[in-house]
Amino acid sequence: MPLPDSLESAGWRAAAACAGLPPHIVFARRESEARPALRACERCPVTRRCEESVAPAASFFDGVSAGRLWRNGRVVRLRGGGVAGSRASGVGAYGDGGT
Repeated sequence: MPLPDSLESAGWRAAAACAGLPPHIVFARRESEARPALRACERCPVTRRCEESVAPAASFFDGVSAGRLWRNGRVVRLRGGGVAGSRASGVGAYGDGGT
């Protein structure tokens, strides 16, 4: 489903499900701390725009973007045995290890 024109500009951030979360949760490096942001992504209408704008792999991003937890621009393997987000298959991932 395409986004309305108003969300295609930088205003997409206001529509993000994580918009009201504190920065220490959105930019957390640990799964346990990032869990609220990961849950918010499950219902977020702008995950694709989020990943395009943040470009986590290209920017060595730390935190949650597009339903995945990133550390140093790489997807973090979650304790549940998978990687956060279904689009992450085939991406190199760090073990979280609680660090």
